[in-house]
Amino acid sequence: MSPRLHFMSYSIHGRINLGAYDRPFSGVGIEYDPLGVKPDRTGITLHEAGYLPANRNWNFPGVFSPFWRLYYNGKSGHCVLFGERMVELTPGHIMLIPPHCLFHCLGLNPVPTFWLAFSFIHTLRLDHVPPVLLKPRDPELCLIRDLKRLISADRTWEPNDAIFRTSLALLHVTLARRELQWQPPLPDTMMRVCNHIEQNLGAPLANPILAGKAGLSVAGFERVFKRHFGTTAARYVTEMRIREAARLLLQTDKTIDAIAELTGFPNRAYFSRVFRQVIDEAPARFRRKHG
Repeated sequence: MSPRLHFMSYSIHGRINLGAYDRPFSGVGIEYDPLGVKPDRTGITLHEAGYLPANRNWNFPGVFSPFWRLYYNGKSGHCVLFGERMVELTPGHIMLIPPHCLFHCLGLNPVPTFWLAFSFIHTLRLDHVPPVLLKPRDPELCLIRDLKRLISADRTWEPNDAIFRTSLALLHVTLARRELQWQPPLPDTMMRVCNHIEQNLGAPLANPILAGKAGLSVAGFERVFKRHFGTTAARYVTEMRIREAARLLLQTDKTIDAIAELTGFPNRAYFSRVFRQVIDEAPARFRRKHG
């Protein structure tokens, strides 16, 4: 028998638990960088750190998001459903859910819930079946304990440096575990294409141009690119352009028209439409809210 899914939300300190669908902000966590912000040299972008000591509702059906999640529950009582496979969140494991995985959150019991929402530039090998369960080690448990304390003490819900750095430390320790197998490094041809895209976001980047940089036919280039990146070259270029546009919106005072031109969009209207599709906010609102 399939479990029944109930969608509800509740208040905590006057905030509403919205879940985290296409955006990484649940409404009850400490918010850092939104989607689209370019990662640093570690390849990690932290979006949200959260802890609820008594999470009484965790019913969110049909979750499918473009970011990673790390969960750790201090007690049993909540689970996730992947197709017909139900996996319980327990103190005996850390759960990692890669991006673009469809699942349902189930749980009504008051369970202490800790989570991180983040982006990571590397991709797990295809033989990892989500969710990935890792037995927590002492360093991870110590960092989770510290984060619970820091988040509980942050009564203003404002992001601070201690939470940010401790969250990154936890992610570095967890993602470096030997149990996690990552896709092999990109061949030189694909690295050359990636570097060209990164350095020429304002220029035309159609598949024939990129295929020429890789020394491949267009059809061969499309196959190789999809195999290594799990997406099309056109989608990858769009995401890179939007990430750079987000950085310019947050870190410069350039006009939206100028940013559209710098990131390869023919006009502001088209740029705004694509930006909203990727980040779910118009560029002007994104700048006001996060700048």
